[in-house]
Amino acid sequence: MAIDFTFSPNQRELQRHARSVAREVLSQVPGAIRHLATPSERFLATRPMYEQVIREGFLRRLIPLPFGGEGTGLLDMAIVAEEFHAVDCNVSLTLFANILGLAPIFIAGSPEQQRRFIAPFLSGEGAPLAALANSEPGGSANFASPEPGAGVRSTAKRVDGGWCINAEKQWVSSATGWDGTGADLLCVVCRTDPQAPPDRSISVIAVPRGVQGLSTVRDLESMGHRGHLVPRFRLSDVTVDEDNLVGRLGAGKEIIEGSFAGTAALVGIMGVGLMRAAFDFALRFAKTEHRGGPVPIIEHQAVGYALADAKTTIEAARYLGWKACQAMDQQLPGALELALQSKIFGSESAVRVITDLMRVVGIDSYDQALPLAGWLQDAIALPLFDGGNMGVRRRQLHQILREPAYDPLHAPASA
Repeated sequence: MAIDFTFSPNQRELQRHARSVAREVLSQVPGAIRHLATPSERFLATRPMYEQVIREGFLRRLIPLPFGGEGTGLLDMAIVAEEFHAVDCNVSLTLFANILGLAPIFIAGSPEQQRRFIAPFLSGEGAPLAALANSEPGGSANFASPEPGAGVRSTAKRVDGGWCINAEKQWVSSATGWDGTGADLLCVVCRTDPQAPPDRSISVIAVPRGVQGLSTVRDLESMGHRGHLVPRFRLSDVTVDEDNLVGRLGAGKEIIEGSFAGTAALVGIMGVGLMRAAFDFALRFAKTEHRGGPVPIIEHQAVGYALADAKTTIEAARYLGWKACQAMDQQLPGALELALQSKIFGSESAVRVITDLMRVVGIDSYDQALPLAGWLQDAIALPLFDGGNMGVRRRQLHQILREPAYDPLHAPASA
């Protein structure tokens, strides 16, 4: 039985490059956004750093090889996600949201759609944005609910030569773009047949930037992720060509579930990045601060034990995330189960570990002049977004456990 967490030379170089760019480029983000009052101002202030990340080739590095990119799988994405999130989650989320936004095109797009919609993201220039417009006001945990549930409330109706979309969406990363005219690509989840059952009533339609009828309702003022834009916006009688339908008509439920499957493991790794940053800070603090006593506080057993517990959790979350990403890359049985476990464990551990490390530092950690409070604010989002742990991800795990053929003794993702 071979269990090997050794990086390949290419992965080691990817980690080195990501760590270097994070330290040199992403470290500028907190200072650039701290003094700005509105979400849109803060988002715009991150654009130079985002463009530099694009020039460094990281978007191409995330897009899979079959679609013209250089990406070789989720495990490599996890390497980048940890290094970026350990320094700044704002530009990191803007970058990774592109992969979720493009996922319907990867999964179900025609060859022509793949050429047309993915090309702007392969140039290595500019600041392209893609977004998956799924979440709606009132919540989307039950987006595929049949009656009497509402399910998806956005609609798309056939018009002469195309589709007319009416929708209100929110919590969609970068959806309204840098100037309010929309992301370069919006994959909009909408109901195309209100009479059909969920597996035939929901579709995904690609909406390009600059369409008439897209408007911002408000930019959400989130607790964390202060430089990452998550607007509420409307599509009012937005019309697109008929061939902007992604996949077959009514296949939206399957496409959306597929799009969010891989991202689960990556959210767990994002939690690892935040925990790592908090641990590094708390460890340096404990080794240098006496807090009025005769020795650095790391000499106290309670502090040492708290640090040991934090580091143990970080390692466990990292390796679970890596295993889940590898299983998804290899399409092994039980890969989804591991991805869901990674999302739940990594995200909830991040909230707990950062809180525990704040106790090590003490009341000064409550001051925004220190970074721990900000990292906690960022971490709190992880159990709530990308399919909330309570409303979506645990329910998916529950469904797996309910399957009559489920074998609890069979290791997930084993061949």
